[in-house]
Amino acid sequence: MAEIRTVQRPARRKGRLSPLWRHFLEMLGAMMVGMIAGAAIFLSIVQVTWEEALLQYPVQALLVMAVSMSVPMVAWMRYRHHEWRSSAEMGAAMVLPVIPFICLVAFDVTKGAVCSLYCLATILAMLGVMLYRRAEYSMQM
Repeated sequence: MAEIRTVQRPARRKGRLSPLWRHFLEMLGAMMVGMIAGAAIFLSIVQVTWEEALLQYPVQALLVMAVSMSVPMVAWMRYRHHEWRSSAEMGAAMVLPVIPFICLVAFDVTKGAVCSLYCLATILAMLGVMLYRRAEYSMQM
C-alpha cells in the first residue's frame, strides 16, 4: 500500500501584515497626512475651493501635492531608520510623476490639474520602488 505524505507549512500568524505591506500602508498614511495638510495650507493662501484651485492654479496645486506627499514620507522613512538612498528614491517616486501632469497643463491638453491621476501614479511608483527593492522593504524595521 502506498504511503501518503503530507507537507507541513510553517504556521502563519493571522492578522499580521508582512513588513512590505506594513511599509506600504505607513507610506500611504504619510502621503495622506501630507496631502491634507498641504492642501489646507494652499487653500488658505489662495482662498478658493480645491476644485477652483485645480483650474485656476493647476501647476501650483500639483507642486503642492508633490512636496506635501514627499516631505512627510521621507521624514517617516528617516524616523524608521531607512537610509538616505531609500528615502530619496521614495521621494523621487512622489516627485517625478508630477512632470507629465505639469506638461499636460503647460501644453493645454487639460484645462486643470488632474490630481487624482497624479496621486494614483505616485502610489504605483511607490509600489514599483518597493517591489524593485523587495528584499529591503521585506525586512523587519
